[in-house]
Amino acid sequence: MNVSVLSPEKDPMGLAIADFHQSGRANLLRVFSSQFDEDEMPVSQLFRTESQMPAIERKALEMACGSILDVGAGSGCHSLALQQAGKEVLAIDISPRSVEVMQHRGVRQACLTNLFDERFCGSFDTVLMLMNGSGIVGRLENLPLFFRRMKQLLRPDGCILMDSSDLRYLFEEEDGSFSIDLAAGYYGEVDFQMQYGSMKGEPFDWLYIDFQTLSYYAAENGFCAELVMEGDHYDYLARLSLRG
Repeated sequence: MNVSVLSPEKDPMGLAIADFHQSGRANLLRVFSSQFDEDEMPVSQLFRTESQMPAIERKALEMACGSILDVGAGSGCHSLALQQAGKEVLAIDISPRSVEVMQHRGVRQACLTNLFDERFCGSFDTVLMLMNGSGIVGRLENLPLFFRRMKQLLRPDGCILMDSSDLRYLFEEEDGSFSIDLAAGYYGEVDFQMQYGSMKGEPFDWLYIDFQTLSYYAAENGFCAELVMEGDHYDYLARLSLRG
């Protein structure tokens, strides 16, 4: 598991966030994958207000309590909404430009760090992982390490609020059945690479995980998984807490 942070020269999303923060507009943030066609990410979505967020994210913000860790905080939109609600939050990201933008936007505690870097320590009531927050885990094989890290950071009654998507809809046939090649590995493991202008980042792994698989790994690693709510398109919000 990579525990480093990004260099400014390999941080296309951070550069896009910085441009949008400075001018209110940004060029295309292109997204490549060996599994899918080229796509783009609308940078403006990273700056949405709470009222513009999907119901799953608003529910997570409502549930978050105590000392909150916002993982992969990006431009800080979730942290700012939590602050406005009078909640205590520490925002972390591996993008140096994103952290600078968060600080300029008024996030009171924003830190450049990798969640899996054990030099980062703390004690939190809520770990918030939104915008397909499961992606940070990268691959199924990293889930035991992820849950071990959560045991280090969570208070005894704390919880993880994580959203994800079940990509099985990509394999749905016209008759409603699913044609998933089980020999090809877990279908929610995706590789991505981003480009903004001439800056291209390093490839990285991203994990979309269905709730049943997440529940299985949670139970195997001493956690309980609760399905809080489902979205309109195979997405969901889960609450993960330590078993008593």
